[in-house]
Amino acid sequence: MSSVVNIAAYKFVSLDALPELRARLLAQADEAALKGTVLLAEEGINLFLAGSQEGIDAFLADLRADARFADLEVKFSHSAQVPFRKLLVKIKREIIRMDHPTIRPEAGRAPGVDPRTLARWLAQGADDEGRPVVMLDTRNGFEVDEGTFKNAIDWRIDRFTQFPAAVQAHRAELEGKTVVSFCTGGIRCEKAAIYMHEAGIPNVYQLDGGILKYFEETGGPGFDGKCFVFDERLSLDPALAPSKD
Repeated sequence: MSSVVNIAAYKFVSLDALPELRARLLAQADEAALKGTVLLAEEGINLFLAGSQEGIDAFLADLRADARFADLEVKFSHSAQVPFRKLLVKIKREIIRMDHPTIRPEAGRAPGVDPRTLARWLAQGADDEGRPVVMLDTRNGFEVDEGTFKNAIDWRIDRFTQFPAAVQAHRAELEGKTVVSFCTGGIRCEKAAIYMHEAGIPNVYQLDGGILKYFEETGGPGFDGKCFVFDERLSLDPALAPSKD
């Protein structure tokens, strides 16, 4: 019986007074008996948490009471066990490290494509303008090895900070195509799409919500294998079922 609710969410939004915010979120998550990780930085929030439905609902209600997080979009999945051993709320320099401080998603996102539209593009082999669509995996190589979109571009990076250099080395592969960057939950491919847009690469989109939202809304057509996740579930299949359940 998969009674544990797992959530993943992020938002690029300017945050200040981070120590006070950390203390408040830690208390709220602890009160809700949740485990997992919340990352805070001046550029936003990134979280992976698990617990009971009641605990998740209470925490999200408290979080969204803060106007900065009122429109936070959340991805849900379920498991039989809590896949985290402890609760951590950390302050970081970036909620996803890229080492390109000029990339500020809050100032303006690159265009996004929703999961259902992407599934249609993949089925027809082109976008709505007739351009061929290529999927660009922005994750680390070991994540890609667990599963990825069919024929996705994989530059075998070891960490996300290597992505900008990989773009410059391989940008000829992207010419004349519609490029859809993707990752687990959307946070890396959002920064990736902005970087490529600012580098002058046309027709770049980010997959809104990443692989997890794609699985949730479409069931995963065109995706081979499972999606690696950074918790004790190890990976999720297109039905969002954990490999360890």
